[in-house]
Amino acid sequence: MPGVTARRLAAEVLIQVLHRRRPLDEALDHSTLPDLKALAERDRALLRMVVATALRRLGTIRALLGRFLERGLPENTPRIEAALIVGAAQILFLEVPDHAAVDLSVRLARAESGGRYAGLVNAVLRRMVREGRTALEGLDPALDTPAWLYERWTRAYGAATARAIAAAHRVEPALDLSVKADAESWAARLGGRLLPTGSLRVEAHGPVTALPGYAEGAWWVQDAAASLPARLLGEVNGLRVADLCAAPGGKTAQLAAAGARVTAIDRSPARLKRLAENLSRLKLAAELVAADVAEWHAEPFDAVLFDAPCTATGTIRRHPDIPWLRRLEDVIALAAVQARLLDRATELVRPGGLLVYATCSLEPEENEAQIDSLFARRLDFERVPIRPAEVGGVNDFVNAAGDLRTLPCHLPAPQPRLSGCDGFYAARLRRR
Repeated sequence: MPGVTARRLAAEVLIQVLHRRRPLDEALDHSTLPDLKALAERDRALLRMVVATALRRLGTIRALLGRFLERGLPENTPRIEAALIVGAAQILFLEVPDHAAVDLSVRLARAESGGRYAGLVNAVLRRMVREGRTALEGLDPALDTPAWLYERWTRAYGAATARAIAAAHRVEPALDLSVKADAESWAARLGGRLLPTGSLRVEAHGPVTALPGYAEGAWWVQDAAASLPARLLGEVNGLRVADLCAAPGGKTAQLAAAGARVTAIDRSPARLKRLAENLSRLKLAAELVAADVAEWHAEPFDAVLFDAPCTATGTIRRHPDIPWLRRLEDVIALAAVQARLLDRATELVRPGGLLVYATCSLEPEENEAQIDSLFARRLDFERVPIRPAEVGGVNDFVNAAGDLRTLPCHLPAPQPRLSGCDGFYAARLRRR
């Protein structure tokens, strides 16, 4: 039956993410699942859509499955749970015929445990068809966020904003592009719209590489919020600028396009190789260095951009596996790493030069707390407040301290998919 392999692999990818804590991009790699190579492009797109939808709405799906499984899920049956989740995601949220979603999940169940639970899967999903969509009404968006994360966001941003963040994470986002030149012309050509920040937002279908402008290097993929930290360095033409933890390279491309003499440092040679390929496509140049920032030494730079390794909880719109992979201990461990690397970053800034510290995390320990702690350690650095005019004139992007703070619920639009941006934090500091 068409689609059986795609659904089987979707269930396997879910198991990799939820039970083996493997990042989604890694689980979707051909080396992890060799059968992916044989899939047609249409089936590969279906697989990704099913898995991403299941992860975005996992809490809701599990709540309804719990309601319809009168005796609960059988113990130690991750593949049966995966078959149910895959089926429910299609029934509730995707334009897949109900009978096909049920039948294909039953086929998956028959392949497990001698088909012992095929009848259970059939009964539960048929009930999902009858009652599921009605049962969705009134369910709290917070269901789709792990409780520990939702509680943190409520404390940090308030109940209403936490709910808006959770709701934004349930919607597949559009594609944001940073354009080298003539953004208005590319907006017309790609059928997109320019955001206040200058990024171009498009509803793309199919491979990004097939879009006009990709092959000639006219633009690169970069979330609107991710494009803001590099801009905080101001006029960089002719300046020596270090981009620390540079991969995947969107900020390196921004700085190079603005005329900076960029040195991009990343500890992963494989990620640097991809960065080099992107720069080549974009016809931009930068010095690439494979090194651990904590151990790398160089003459001080005019400016340093440090996009710190973080929990990435601000990128859940685009990476729906993150809430189900992260733990509180990750926040604590990464905060210690960030403090150590931030101390090193300060040494790479010349007196009078600028340092921008940024993360794509929503967690205060990785953001405001890092800057407060740095000021306690280093009296030779001062904050340079950010003005809304520097970030597209969006007042909500600047917090009370004068730092950048974007949230997934910012940049609202009439169409949910054209709303939102990644959650980014950035502080701009000057060395005295």
